[in-house]
Amino acid sequence: MNKVIFFVLFCLFSGMAKAQDRVADSTWFVDNYTKKEIYITMRDDVRLFTTLYIPKDNTEKHPFIMTRTPYSCAPYGEDKILPVWNGYVMKYARENYILVMQDVRGRYMSEGVFEDVRPFNKDKKGKETDEASDTYDAVDWMVKNIPGNNGNVGVFGTSYPGFYSTEAALSNHPAIKAVSPQAPVTDWFIGDDFHHNGAFFAMDGFSFYPTFGKPHPAPTKDYGSGFKTPIKDNYKFYLQAGAVKNLAAMIGDSIKFWHEMYRHPNYDSWWQARNARVGLYNVKPAMLWVGGLFDAEDCFGAWASFKATEKQSPQTNNRITMGPWYHGQWSREGSFLGNVRFESNTSAYYQQNIEMPFFQYYLKGKGSVDDLKKANIFFTGENRWKKLDNWPPAEVENKNIYITYSKGLSFDNPVAKFKPEDRSKRSVSYSEYISDPAKPVPYAEGVHWGRTREYMTDDQRFAGRRTDVLSFETEVLTSDLTLAGPVIANLVTAISTTDADFVVKVIDVFPDDFTYPENTKGNGKDYPMGGYEMLVRGEIMRGKFRNSFEKPEPFVPNKITPVKFTLPDVAHTFKKGHRLMIQVQSSWFPLADRNPQKFTDIYKADNSDFQKASIRIYDGVNGSYFTLPILKN
Repeated sequence: MNKVIFFVLFCLFSGMAKAQDRVADSTWFVDNYTKKEIYITMRDDVRLFTTLYIPKDNTEKHPFIMTRTPYSCAPYGEDKILPVWNGYVMKYARENYILVMQDVRGRYMSEGVFEDVRPFNKDKKGKETDEASDTYDAVDWMVKNIPGNNGNVGVFGTSYPGFYSTEAALSNHPAIKAVSPQAPVTDWFIGDDFHHNGAFFAMDGFSFYPTFGKPHPAPTKDYGSGFKTPIKDNYKFYLQAGAVKNLAAMIGDSIKFWHEMYRHPNYDSWWQARNARVGLYNVKPAMLWVGGLFDAEDCFGAWASFKATEKQSPQTNNRITMGPWYHGQWSREGSFLGNVRFESNTSAYYQQNIEMPFFQYYLKGKGSVDDLKKANIFFTGENRWKKLDNWPPAEVENKNIYITYSKGLSFDNPVAKFKPEDRSKRSVSYSEYISDPAKPVPYAEGVHWGRTREYMTDDQRFAGRRTDVLSFETEVLTSDLTLAGPVIANLVTAISTTDADFVVKVIDVFPDDFTYPENTKGNGKDYPMGGYEMLVRGEIMRGKFRNSFEKPEPFVPNKITPVKFTLPDVAHTFKKGHRLMIQVQSSWFPLADRNPQKFTDIYKADNSDFQKASIRIYDGVNGSYFTLPILKN
């Protein structure tokens, strides 16, 4: 009882102390900063609304730290102050940075026409614009017209502002010295937000776009509310909605991007122009890509953009940080996600030891970045930061793990068990399930209104109890197994129809007697962690794109066919005494839309097009396997 009372009092006084600190910070900020609202004119005479918080301190010159956003730089009015003291941006205020926010072209109080993930134009002429040129023009005006600045600009932002940060890095303005795109929107067909490997993430899109996509031909401070689903059970709502063309009918005719997307069902030139990686050549600023290992929205972007910069712009000062976070969690409490605990506040570590030193060094010439390696990655499982010279690390060995005849996983190649003359014979051993679009596999257990962020580490035992989910697992591990890089699924399948989706999930199976230490901070819920099946990484592949995202191909019914795809990178240690499990299924609903399991333009499919499919996953010789990036000790 005494321990309980002590804990309650500790939390109470800690909360009071934090509240007092915030009051002190708010008073200090109001006393030491001046807010200015300015329209900055672009090269084509369009004006962009810009908010600046300028330090009153004149003992030294100050750098800019800038975020360009489609989500509003409210509150509007020079007498209304953004409560920066409630977040870690206050650390920049205490260092007397000039804080800048800008409504991007065509959003909120800025003029012009908004275009989603506006393509980068490397050959701009005259008054032609893109997001890079808008950044250039804004920065150029600021360094020439805002008194007391030191001529250095940093840019950062999360999610869509992460995309604008990427574009800022491509502007080539000499004042932009450091850029940190965080969970940046990068490729909305391959891996971020709207699609994963061509599979439409309808639930996230439909909850977001009825508000975000509203047309606003004139500047406005308020975008209003969006579509309100009448059923507060997302599984039920999207199942009853039926084919995705019915969602288009619900959303109405005014949401331009939604309908443009439906007109481009394949990875054509329209989508390819909206891949932010196309501009990542000759990148001048120091780059710090940031993302969450368990980001449900933009896990793909940070990994993919970092790698593209490494390949396409090898001279760039290029770094990546990935932590055990949901979307944007690095700016919040970072000790746990869902039921999984990380043994320390990883977000505070990142803020204090990675992001602040990065900007302090490149914008103010203070401190050092010697401790910031090429890749600063938190490995879950062992719950430890690793500072690495490369990503994936040079010490990684790609090793295949095979599905065995008994629904196991083994590093032993089954080919070795056969005589040389028999090795060319395809195995006829397989596991089979019926994929029924009328009863798709849920992405998470329970009833939810909105998409949960915790599903990225959720317990997968519920899925393993279904007959349309295959589970393959190793024996109990006798030593730690660390994965550091992308997992590649090499499925060998035969389906009874002309199309299907394939979901592969990499899972850490905890020992039956597993518990966290009492002093490890969690979500306060008493969840049974013994036997927990933690989702480490999951990804979906729309089968018709197995050979090309540009030119989809039907399956030949019942013909054995390879389906190979890459999952986003993993940084996880499967501890000794755990098991590695891989699940395979053909729906992940309503996270991803249902495949009719008929080769067709799914955006135009009718409810009558949906059909059951028999799915076989082959094992043994010439069967399915997965390539794991194993970090050697």
